[in-house]
Amino acid sequence: MIPIFWIGLLVVLVCMLVLDLGVFHRHARAQTTGEALAWSILWIATALCFNAFIYFAYENHWMDIGLAVGHELDGHQAAIEFFTAYVIEKSLSLDNIFVIAMLFAYFRIPLENQHRVLFWGVTGALVMRAVFIVTGVALVERFAWTTYIFGAALLATAVKMLVERHDTLRPEKSALVRVVERHFAVTSDFHGPAFFARCEGRRVATPLFLALIVVEASDLLFAIDSIPAVIAVTRDPFLAFSSNAFAILGLRSLYFAIAPLIGRFRLLRLSLIFVLGFVGIKMLLTHHYPIPIVLSLCFILGILAVGIGASVLGARRELIYAASPRQGELDRLVRVSLRGARRIVIALIGATTLLLGVAMLIMPGPGLLVIPIGLALLSIEFVWARRWLARIRKATATSRKESSRPA
Repeated sequence: MIPIFWIGLLVVLVCMLVLDLGVFHRHARAQTTGEALAWSILWIATALCFNAFIYFAYENHWMDIGLAVGHELDGHQAAIEFFTAYVIEKSLSLDNIFVIAMLFAYFRIPLENQHRVLFWGVTGALVMRAVFIVTGVALVERFAWTTYIFGAALLATAVKMLVERHDTLRPEKSALVRVVERHFAVTSDFHGPAFFARCEGRRVATPLFLALIVVEASDLLFAIDSIPAVIAVTRDPFLAFSSNAFAILGLRSLYFAIAPLIGRFRLLRLSLIFVLGFVGIKMLLTHHYPIPIVLSLCFILGILAVGIGASVLGARRELIYAASPRQGELDRLVRVSLRGARRIVIALIGATTLLLGVAMLIMPGPGLLVIPIGLALLSIEFVWARRWLARIRKATATSRKESSRPA
C-alpha cells in the first residue's frame, strides 16, 4: 500500500487520541449517558466521512491506491468493504463492552477514572490490530488454505459464545495479574487517575493498572476472533486496519452509552453469534461459492436489527433491575439446558445454511440443493421446517411422477 496513506492515517489517529485525552477529557470526571451518545454519534460520523474519502481515493486511484495492493478495487467496492468491516468490528465490540463492564465492576473502578483506562486500552488495541491484520492478510494471500482455518475458528468462537459465561470470569487468576503482583507491590487504594503511586517510600501499582492489564488481555482475545472476520470481508490491509481503527476509537464513548443499558440488550449477543457463524461460513466458501459483499452487508445489518429489536421489545415486557451493568446480562441464554443449547446451535447452523441457499438462487451455486439441507437441519428442532421440507419432498415426488409418465 502507498506509504503516504498509511502515514496520513496514523497522523489522523494520533491527533484524535491526543485531542480526546489531552483536550476534551483532560480532567477526570464521570461521563453522562447523553454526552457519551453525542460522542458516539461523532465517532460514527467521522468513520462515515472517512468512508467517503475511501470511495473517492479508490475511485480515482489517487497515488495508485487500489492498484498497488495486488488486485484492483474501484471506489464502490472499496467503500462497501470498509463499511462492512466497520459494521462487523463495531458489532463485535459490543461483546467486549460486556466484559469491560464486568471487569470495572470487579475492580470497583470509579466512573470518573474509567475513561483513562479505556483510552490506554484502545491505544494498545490499535497496535495489536495493526500487527494481527498485516500478519493475517499476508498468511491468506500466501497460503490460501488458511481461510479454512480462520473460517473454522470463527465457527468455533460462535459455539463458544453460546456456552461462555462472562460472569464466571476471575480476573485475579489472570496470568498477567499474577506477573504484575510478582514484580510490583500492589495497593488496594486508588490514587486518582494514576496507574502507579508512592506509598511509604516505594512505588506501587494501583487497581487502575491491574484493570488496564486485564482489559488489554481481553482485547487480545477479542482481536484473535475479530480479525479473521474482517479479513473475510476485505484482503486490503489499509481497508482492514482503518475500519478496525475507527470502530475501536468509538469504543470508549460506546461503552459509557451502552453499559447502563446492557440489561436491556441481553438478546443482542445472540445476533453476534449469528454474525460470527455467517462470516465463518462465508470464509469457508470463499474459494467455491463466494458470497457477494453487498449480500453479506445486508445479512449482517438485518440480523443485528433483529437482535436489537427483540431486545427492545423484550425489555418493554420485563423490567430488569441490575446492581451493575453486568448483572442479569444474558441470564436466559447462559443458563439454558443442554437441550436449549442444542436448539440454539441447530438454529444457528440451519438458518445460516438456509439463507446461503436462498442467496445462491440469485448467484452461482447449488441453491436448490442447499435449501433442503438447511431445512433438514432446522427440522430436527422446529416443526415449521418439517412442514416446509415435507412440501418440498411432495413437490419433488409429484414432478418425478409427471416426468416419468409416457407421452
